[in-house]
Amino acid sequence: MGGKNKQRTKGNLRPSNSGRAAELLAKEKGTVPGFIGFGTSQSDLGYVPAIQGAEEIDNLVDSDFRMVLRKLSKKDVTTKLKAMQEFGTMCTERETETVKGVLPYWPRIFCKISLDHDRRVREATQQAFEKLILKVKKHLAPYLKSLMGYWLMAQCDTYTPAACAAKDAFEAAFPPSKQPEAIAFCKDEIISVLQDHLLKETPNTLSDPQTVPEEEREAKFYRVVTCSLLALKKLLCLLPDTELDSLEEKFKSLLSQNKFWKYGKHSVPQIRSAYFELVSALCEHIPQLMKEEASKVSPSVLLSIDDSDPIVCPALWEAVLYTLTTIEDCWLHVNAKKSVFPKLSIMIREGGRGLATVIYPYLLPFISKLPQSITDPKLDFFKNFLTSLVAGLSTERMKTSFSECSAVISAFFECLRFIMQQNLGEQEIEQMLVNDQLIPFIDTVLKDPGLPHGPLFNHLVETLSSWENKADVEKDDKTTHNLENVLLNFWERLSEICVKKISEPEADVKSVLGVSNLLQVLQKPKSSLKSNKKKLSKVRFADETPEGNKENEKCVFSEGENSEGSESMTESFLNHNSSNLVSPLRKKPLEDLVCKLAEMSIKYVNEQKSEQHLRFLSLLLDSFSSSQVFKMLLGDEKESIIKDKPLEITKLVQKNPAVQFLYRKVVGWLNEDQRKDVDFLVDILYSALRCCDGDVDRKDVLDDLTKEDLEWHSLLQVIEKACSSSDKHALVAPWLKGDTLGEKLVALADRLCNKDLESTVSSQSYFSEQWTLLSLVLSQHVKNDYLIEEVYAERIIVKLHETLSKTKELSEAENSDSSVSFICDVAYNYFSSAKGRLLMPSSEDLLLTLFQLCAQSKEKTRLPDFLTCKLKNTWLSGVNFLVGKTGGTREQSTFLRVSALWLKKQVQSSSLDNTSLQVLLSAVDDLLNTLVESEGGALLGVYIGSVMPDNTEWESMRQCLPAQWLHRPLLEARLSLNYECFKTDFKEQDTKTLPSHLCTSALLSKMTLVALKKKIVLESNVLEKITAELLYSLQWCEELDNPPNFVTGFCEMLQKMNITCDNLCVLRVTSGVLQLLFNRSRENGTLWSLILAKLILSRSISSEEVKPHYKRKESFFPLTEGNLHTIQSLCPFLSKEEKKEFSSQCIPALLGWTKEDLCSTNGGFGHLAIFNSCLQTRSIDDGELLHGILKIIISWKKEHEDIFLFSCNLSEASPEVLGVNIEIIRFLCLFLKCCSSPLAESEWDFIMCSMLAWLETTKENQALYSVPLIQRFACVSCDLACDLSAFFDLATPETIANLPVNLVSEWKEFFSQGIHSLLLPLLVTVTGENKDLSETTFENAMLKPMCETLTYISKDQLLSHRLLAKLGTGPKTNFPENLQTLLNTLVPLLLFRARPVQIAVYHMLYKLMPELPQYDQDNLKSYGDEEEEPALSPPAILMSLLNTQEDLLENILGCIPVGQIVTIKPLSEDFCYVLGYLLTWKLILTFFKAASSQLRALYSMYLRKTKSLNKLLYHLFRLMPENPSYGEATLEISNKDPKTFFTEELQLSIRETSTLPHHIPHLACSVYHMTLKDLPAMVRLWWNSSEKRVFNIVDRFTSKYVSSVLSFQEISSVQTSTQLFNGMTVKARATTREVMATYTIEDIVIELIIQLPSNYPLGSISVESGKRVGVAVQQWRNWMLQLSTYLTHQNGSIMEGLALWKNNVDKRFEGVEDCMICFSVIHGFNYSLPKKACRTCKKKFHSACLYKWFTSSNKSTCPLCRETFF
Repeated sequence: MGGKNKQRTKGNLRPSNSGRAAELLAKEKGTVPGFIGFGTSQSDLGYVPAIQGAEEIDNLVDSDFRMVLRKLSKKDVTTKLKAMQEFGTMCTERETETVKGVLPYWPRIFCKISLDHDRRVREATQQAFEKLILKVKKHLAPYLKSLMGYWLMAQCDTYTPAACAAKDAFEAAFPPSKQPEAIAFCKDEIISVLQDHLLKETPNTLSDPQTVPEEEREAKFYRVVTCSLLALKKLLCLLPDTELDSLEEKFKSLLSQNKFWKYGKHSVPQIRSAYFELVSALCEHIPQLMKEEASKVSPSVLLSIDDSDPIVCPALWEAVLYTLTTIEDCWLHVNAKKSVFPKLSIMIREGGRGLATVIYPYLLPFISKLPQSITDPKLDFFKNFLTSLVAGLSTERMKTSFSECSAVISAFFECLRFIMQQNLGEQEIEQMLVNDQLIPFIDTVLKDPGLPHGPLFNHLVETLSSWENKADVEKDDKTTHNLENVLLNFWERLSEICVKKISEPEADVKSVLGVSNLLQVLQKPKSSLKSNKKKLSKVRFADETPEGNKENEKCVFSEGENSEGSESMTESFLNHNSSNLVSPLRKKPLEDLVCKLAEMSIKYVNEQKSEQHLRFLSLLLDSFSSSQVFKMLLGDEKESIIKDKPLEITKLVQKNPAVQFLYRKVVGWLNEDQRKDVDFLVDILYSALRCCDGDVDRKDVLDDLTKEDLEWHSLLQVIEKACSSSDKHALVAPWLKGDTLGEKLVALADRLCNKDLESTVSSQSYFSEQWTLLSLVLSQHVKNDYLIEEVYAERIIVKLHETLSKTKELSEAENSDSSVSFICDVAYNYFSSAKGRLLMPSSEDLLLTLFQLCAQSKEKTRLPDFLTCKLKNTWLSGVNFLVGKTGGTREQSTFLRVSALWLKKQVQSSSLDNTSLQVLLSAVDDLLNTLVESEGGALLGVYIGSVMPDNTEWESMRQCLPAQWLHRPLLEARLSLNYECFKTDFKEQDTKTLPSHLCTSALLSKMTLVALKKKIVLESNVLEKITAELLYSLQWCEELDNPPNFVTGFCEMLQKMNITCDNLCVLRVTSGVLQLLFNRSRENGTLWSLILAKLILSRSISSEEVKPHYKRKESFFPLTEGNLHTIQSLCPFLSKEEKKEFSSQCIPALLGWTKEDLCSTNGGFGHLAIFNSCLQTRSIDDGELLHGILKIIISWKKEHEDIFLFSCNLSEASPEVLGVNIEIIRFLCLFLKCCSSPLAESEWDFIMCSMLAWLETTKENQALYSVPLIQRFACVSCDLACDLSAFFDLATPETIANLPVNLVSEWKEFFSQGIHSLLLPLLVTVTGENKDLSETTFENAMLKPMCETLTYISKDQLLSHRLLAKLGTGPKTNFPENLQTLLNTLVPLLLFRARPVQIAVYHMLYKLMPELPQYDQDNLKSYGDEEEEPALSPPAILMSLLNTQEDLLENILGCIPVGQIVTIKPLSEDFCYVLGYLLTWKLILTFFKAASSQLRALYSMYLRKTKSLNKLLYHLFRLMPENPSYGEATLEISNKDPKTFFTEELQLSIRETSTLPHHIPHLACSVYHMTLKDLPAMVRLWWNSSEKRVFNIVDRFTSKYVSSVLSFQEISSVQTSTQLFNGMTVKARATTREVMATYTIEDIVIELIIQLPSNYPLGSISVESGKRVGVAVQQWRNWMLQLSTYLTHQNGSIMEGLALWKNNVDKRFEGVEDCMICFSVIHGFNYSLPKKACRTCKKKFHSACLYKWFTSSNKSTCPLCRETFF
């Protein structure tokens, strides 16, 4: 196998492959190699000839088979395995004739590969062989002899799957009847092969020593030897007896070889095991031959008797028994007493060394085969043998293994009985067996707590029973006498050890229990012995006759299996009748022993109050409850201590010693205070009751005890015992059903409940037993009936119910300590165990109360969580019981009927908040799921119907929903109204609880979802109604403006609980729901219409499904509110033709209306509203039609001018008039957008004059904006003004040409001025009154159109404002008062909570910013000559606002690490703060850009001092997204640069809200872009001074997204610059980011190359030299340094830096000297010239440079002459 990467010979393109080589060889003609294989005998390793005649081979073997057979000769395991699997497949698939060709070669292959080391190969070989057999069948016969030896070995393979496969193949070849015949046919060949393997082969002859490792060779050899031995055994077993004789010589030669006998001592256990198995088979099949080899067999087997290997042991002991049986003189060849018995003794003394279950069953057959000569003297031999057996029990393993211990005990008794049987009459042996073996053995087992008693007692009883039976049956008096003596001796000695164990004052618990169990077992007759045990195999002695007993045994055993109560009933029967069944030989001594032990026990109890003896007495009486025993217990006491008892009881006491003992002793013991465990005392009570004559006596006794004598815990034990045993229940049944116990239990229930409710301090554990007692009598049933009388059970349940009903009156702390938890436990047990006919009315009331407590929130029930959980489990168990009882018929269940009514009342009472509703829904979900699981859902539909309100109730709940939902659809023009809406505020109580409609729809939806989930069909219209009402609730929530918390909480809760319309309408909205919604929309309009639109929009239903409902357009007319709203909701989804049909219905109706009709729904208002809705989607493009309607409206103005609300007080206007005005204004807005044909001058005048008049009305009625229709009127008025402003602002020359002459000038001079003179003060007023309302609030709806209109205001109109003067008290500014007032008024509005105001103010201020620096420029001379660094603030009002905003931003973003992106929620308070902050910076940067370079220096110095820019940059890197890709970037063509927030201009739209999530990120990127472009030096300074982590983040982000954009813009600005320099030319190269400047003056030529870095503008701009003519080197270096300094430290563009540098060089050539500090004429930061001169050396310096020199050196001396500077 060559390595893959080795160098190959030249030309050898493919790696070597033996399979392919063989394949190529096979295709060659003339020399085809034959199959190379091995002979059948492994000793013959010669190769068969490889080359044969080609024609002969082709005829015999198929080429594919040849390939496979060759692969089988490979050494690689995987190759062989795959080849063998392939061979099997080919045998199955190929024709029989083809496969037959392989047969001549198969034996050699099989014989070699069936012994392969790999077990998978061996298994695959046998599987393939089976397939070959199935294919060739009888044609295999000629090859059988060469195969059979190895085949037999394969069947004995140590790898079981391989052996099974070989057996399957053998069975496939020969049916069972033919197998002996086949084996006989090949017997000589088989035995030859096996003998060779056993006698000749070695590890080195079986495997090649040179290629196979030693370990592998040895493993194969051991396996082959094992298989050969087992195969020999198999051969012996399969061969017919007639054939064995012919092999006798071969076996004789095998047995004569010493090598064969050495296998018995081989180190490998498998070989030894196989050897002993073969010895057993040889003894069985050819005993004569084995007798001849007795001298070898006996030592080989008997001397190995102590082999303790678990593999060897079973085969060894089988061989031992065969040897003893077959070879009578085997003991002649071994020394039994020196060699065999010591080994055996050690083995059994050690407990069989973990193999007791294997070895010990062989001991009895072993000793039974021992000749007397070997065992003499018998007494010593058997004594030692049995002693060794008993000693084996003391090993640690015995105590942990029940099976091993049982095997030892079983062997002991079997051997003991055998020895007794063999030596009966020999007194010494008898006494030895009983006194020295049996009794000590019993004592040992009783003493040792680790040994099991069960096997001992059972075997002891069997032994005694066999002796007793034999004594009864045996006719020989001598035998009977001997057995009686043995038994008498046994009882005497047993009595001694029992008395000894009981007489110990501190008797051991285990011993006492053992004695009692022993006596109980001894008392049982033979027939009961195995009634409750599995049938065990045991040795039967020859003289026993067990046939009758066996039948009896089987009978009792089957009874015990087949009937539950048979065990206890049989036990009871035996207890009372045992005297008749127990043998007389056992009866008397047993009774004497019991009486003696009882007498001793009572003595210890009386004298020492011994608990152990009392327990023993309890166990004794349980088995031996007779008057005789009780008399013995009473002793000689005659005095009666029974006083104040009824006559019947007194008589019973005198007559019955058991009852007397009960009253005199047991009652006293039960009532001892210190006694906790009374279980065994109750057993004594039951034993005494058994001795009563009848049920009446027992009931009298128990009733009397119940009244006074028995404590609660004793009563509990009595009843528990009765429940656990049917015979005990039979004893006390009349008492349980009696009045005495019933009344006492009812009184107990009353006391327990009332005590806790009165909050009496008492121990919880004190009551727990009493609660357990109540639970027991309610939950335990006998024969489908209560333990106590039913009437008392019902009274107890009523008490529990009354207690639960009072829990709401208690606090949570009181409830935690109350009886609720106990009641839950009692009720749970009651419901869980209830049977079908035990339903009571009180239990249904209890169940209802439990359900109500679980379905209400914690605030109402005041129950702690653990109790709520308990209550839930309890009522669910009750529902299970109830449904099982009702069997699907609701009439029988009060609970279901009442609970449905209660649920209905709860949800309709409007008293639920979100938490309460969630609790209620969870409880209902549990209830319905339980109903469905219990009875399949028949009740569910009826239950939902019971909770379902009728149509009137639904309508009433809908009317109760607050109507402020109308505001949003009204403002968004989805619905038109001409009547007054309600006020916008929720009532105070409404904000705490949910409206009933929401609760009811949620509840019914939850119930319906359960039904749908379980696939339960509801009534036809129920599902549709519930779906419609849920849609109504959800739509109401959705339409609310700024919904209260409880509404949003309600919607979130529905989502969490999966209560959604999608779940109700599993696939699509059904036609039934759609029909219902459409009908309600036509009837009522409003929300129902909006639901239709929502469903179509969300694709829950398609437009095609809706079409049939509006097919007849004329059916919508005459118009009603419902029809109007339905059409308006459908409009966005109608086709163009359908809209035209509706429009055509409306147009004729607009003509000829009276004043009243114009305002009605079926008049001008309604029809114009429909037309507007159609027009809103731009589907009507008929210019003449639009003009016609405009003329109709103009005619309305002429005829009914008073309905047009021009400059009037709206408080007097009716809603109908407001409605029609709104629709007229809407039409004019839409008309401007849709109509492309020119208008007449009069029409323009009507539109613009009306617009201004309506705006005046809007401004004058600001106080009425809270009225929805007036707010809507204000909105559409501003919309019209905005649309007109946009029309004229965007008008092209072509458009203007089509307008009337002077219209544009009139617009600019009058109308536009009029709009802004109205709206600007209105903005100030509105924002002054409402500072904290967001744009989403209803009151601020008109802000959007008003603010958008104000964005069109011109700079001149702004400056000519008429606002109230607002100059402020800050430092004096350079701005005129008018401008300062405007700034002071508008700038603070950047902090207003409404986005439209912020954006409008930004647009207005943006127009002013470029004008402001000029006022500072005029006063520039006053700055710059001071000694400190000069700084100038941008407009003070802006910086003051910025300080406030910085504090706000620090609160929002301060705790966020730089680089971690913060997402600001749109329209939140934080959103407005961040938006205002970024807009303020855009204004400051715009102002900065408009300033001159000198002013920029002063402003930037101010920003550096305040560190405002640093704060901005930190905030930007928290706000800019990690990937600032523009929304449409994915649509871009791949070869273009992707769009990002840096490449696309930010459009701050007021009305467009779809891009709101990107507003802050895009704005942050825009500000960062402006900052880098206009303040590069300051950003560079901040970046260089920042910490490493921030440094890397900024560098990475800027390089990736911003640098390329800025570099391109900078290079482009150079290329497109129109700035001309005298004597300097500038060129740019975009591809290399280079700017080349050439400066020429006279003969001097200077060429500089400016290189922009990849992270521009953060990195340093490099300046390289080009041509240099006429300039000194030092001067040249100074100038390059100056340019580099200017470009690095000035906040401007490259062109500005070059201009500054050129100016500096020009000054140098003009003779102005350099400042000797910065070596520059013009200062690099404030652009000043050197002015401050030293009086000594006369050198001039920049004042800024001097200031820095003095402060850094802490001296005031001249830098050059070092004299003091004045």
